Amino acid sequence: MLKVGLTGGIGAGKSEVSRLLAGYGAVVVDADRIAREVVEPGTPGLASVVETFGPGVLAADGTLDRPALGAIVFADPDRLAALNAIVHPLVAARSAEQERAAGPDAVVVHDVPLLTENALAPLYDVVVVVDAAPETQLDRLVRLRGMTPSDARARMTAQAAREQRLAVADLVIDNDGPLEELEPQVRKVWAELKERAADR
Repeated sequence: MLKVGLTGGIGAGKSEVSRLLAGYGAVVVDADRIAREVVEPGTPGLASVVETFGPGVLAADGTLDRPALGAIVFADPDRLAALNAIVHPLVAARSAEQERAAGPDAVVVHDVPLLTENALAPLYDVVVVVDAAPETQLDRLVRLRGMTPSDARARMTAQAAREQRLAVADLVIDNDGPLEELEPQVRKVWAELKERAADR
């Protein structure tokens, strides 16, 4: 099994690369999706969040009210640490479970937005970084996600700098151009990953 960490700044196109890799046969473990699953209604994760932050973080339908929780934790580092202490172990356990189910010859791609920020590179055999210039990221966030420029800049600033991400990369996918230029690069990276998996 080859464990791959996939990351990239917001708006760099990591989700698209993840989708392409899954199409080629990678087993994709999506940390963001798992983080949502572990706090769905009826889960121990949601019960712990409510116990820690109070019933005000629940929407009327019993789901987690993310904006309400965000307003609490992003204004207070201690509260954010408390939330992470609940969610991160659950995400890690579910990720490990999905990885184990993949089989010994699999290329398992862990889609981890904050890989650089949380110093997770050593956990993987290979780190793939999807890279785009900051002005490209900004344009995509405003044009495709409807963010205001100041909002987009704030989200970008909250993440690791481009140089920090590139410093932990084993393989880099340049996604500065149009979508049709991305696919051949991802296919080449997939071939490299398959080769590395076969050599293990």
